[in-house]
Amino acid sequence: MNLHDLLSNCINQACQQVFSTMLGVTLAQGEVSVESATPDANDGVVSLIGLAGTWTGTGSIGCSPMLACRICSQFLMTDVQAVNEEVLDAVAELTNIIVGSVKTDLEEHLGPLGLSIPTVVYGRNFKMRSTKTADWTTLRFDWDGEPLLVRLSIAPTQETVHSRLHAPAHACDAEA
Repeated sequence: MNLHDLLSNCINQACQQVFSTMLGVTLAQGEVSVESATPDANDGVVSLIGLAGTWTGTGSIGCSPMLACRICSQFLMTDVQAVNEEVLDAVAELTNIIVGSVKTDLEEHLGPLGLSIPTVVYGRNFKMRSTKTADWTTLRFDWDGEPLLVRLSIAPTQETVHSRLHAPAHACDAEA
């Protein structure tokens, strides 16, 4: 299994589980793409979280302001109509939970990894950039017509770590 397949399987499984158990939502499997360049300009809410260890990278979740409010409403069981501190905190927490789950699954294949505190950006026409040159594995989910983008870019810090990708199958691997 190559890195992008591993990442997409782990991201998909984490999103399915988190949305089902914490938000009471069933998401269809995410549409996968691999982007070699930094993602295009964004509008809305993007939460970023760093990964460090034998591999380093960045995970992110991006959505429209309307979907961010919906996520917060589901988390807090209240009606939120505009992006505020609670909405940004809810998207940050969702990022922490999803990317944290992916991190845990990846550690069997890539070695120990640490997770930073999420940073959330809300605005229009902003661009994100990573200093690493690794490709972005992107899963696009749809929640009642609203896209939710989950991205992960990760690269080895040591060449010898690369051989761990061929480790035994794990729970996040696709089932035949």
